[in-house]
Amino acid sequence: MQYLQFCPVAKAAEILGEKWTLLIIRELIMGGRRFNDFQRGMATISPTMLSKRLSELCEHGLIIRKKIPGQRGYEYFLTQRGKELAPIIQQIGEWGMRCTRGQISDAELDVELLMLYLERSINADKLPGGTTTICFNFSDLEQLSKWWIVVEEKQLDMCTLDPGREVDIWFNTDLRTMIEIWMGDLSYKAAIREQKLQIIGPRELTSNVTDWMDNSVFAEIPAASEI
Repeated sequence: MQYLQFCPVAKAAEILGEKWTLLIIRELIMGGRRFNDFQRGMATISPTMLSKRLSELCEHGLIIRKKIPGQRGYEYFLTQRGKELAPIIQQIGEWGMRCTRGQISDAELDVELLMLYLERSINADKLPGGTTTICFNFSDLEQLSKWWIVVEEKQLDMCTLDPGREVDIWFNTDLRTMIEIWMGDLSYKAAIREQKLQIIGPRELTSNVTDWMDNSVFAEIPAASEI
């Protein structure tokens, strides 16, 4: 997209204004490195479009592509110029939260995106013991209704097939409730009180989940109507 204007806002928009570009940068900031990482964070982007956008970002000097040693494929990293976008992405997210808090439609309830974010939100060093197995059981889903996250020696592995381990912590809930909790629209205590959530496991781990699993970085941003 070209605006044919010398204005720096227009010039920046030519680079960042294409569909998916900001979300790819979001994923890079959040730790995404490989092609499948980006696809997990943007389930509806086609492989062709993703390849195109990654190539464009490389051409503009915002990311760099490196061959994975001993493997097929590449990893992508933000350059210094790309890293300068982090506070801008943060401000866009804060603005978006203020203007759209509580406006999640049913079509936007994406379990794969939620689980990717929950996996990234776990603070493994705050879970006692060598291994902790967590299971999220979504009562309203017919497919992908159960997700396991195995935390072992600070390494996290997420799967939708039973890993054959004893579950330490169960989250029994529905998809909207868990998204609203992570987004900061609903507290764990309120969800439990309203019987929308059941957490089963050792009291030391279930009484205050936010000790070891963070909510969204935008969870504390108030809606515009509350300011």
